[in-house]
Amino acid sequence: MASPKKKLQGLVAATITPMTEHGEINFSVIGQYVDYLVEEQGVKNIFVNGTTGEGLSLSVSERRQVAEEWVAKGRNKLDQVVIHVGALSLKDSQELARHAAEIGADGIAVIAPFFLKPRNKDILINFLKEVATAAPALPFYYYHIPALTGVKIRAEELLDGIQDKIPTFQGLKFSDTDLLDFGQCVDQNRQQQFAFLFGVDEQLLSALVMGATGAVGSTYNYMGKKTNQMLEAFERKDFSSALNHQFCIQRFINFVLKLVSEFLL
Repeated sequence: MASPKKKLQGLVAATITPMTEHGEINFSVIGQYVDYLVEEQGVKNIFVNGTTGEGLSLSVSERRQVAEEWVAKGRNKLDQVVIHVGALSLKDSQELARHAAEIGADGIAVIAPFFLKPRNKDILINFLKEVATAAPALPFYYYHIPALTGVKIRAEELLDGIQDKIPTFQGLKFSDTDLLDFGQCVDQNRQQQFAFLFGVDEQLLSALVMGATGAVGSTYNYMGKKTNQMLEAFERKDFSSALNHQFCIQRFINFVLKLVSEFLL
């Protein structure tokens, strides 16, 4: 069974893929990006080529290059680099999983295929298993984001017995607002030592109460320091301060959403 050098917990920044004005990947800034996350935001784990990184809009070649650069620049600076390798093509996903293992990534994550969607848990697990098997030494995480995939299979249902089928399974990135589903994932798997990584930044405090062990999100690129303050307040049971930090984060996210809305009008 795969076992990471250290359990994936705390904040995980879902990295942005830097681009030039001509739509080419700007590899030259990734080293600076790593230093910024570690030194300015206090974030030492990253999730590469996910939704924020526009992984599914990149070619397989581009995704490989991006993964290589993050792993190389993060060596001896970052704790864990998890590469999202999900794709509509099983072969592409397997290729990316093997590549992640070859370059020394610390784990892989996979989103549900969302064009010809899996109809039930067994079909989805079979797809995930085929990808996980391509990198048998790497911890495997399921990326649950039903609002984008349209795959409505509950995470609680998926986790039931999943390690029997995927021995390398270590946890999930739960990017949904269904706290009933999330809470049951935690409650029904207390003996498994899974990583329960919440993916809705503006609701993280609620998820911490439900048992989240960490969080993966885009705002930790630039609000990691503030969110770490919330985590520290929660750990010392200063819930009033933790709530104030969460409200501050929400105000910022709300401001950004309003700007985006106005821009799109």
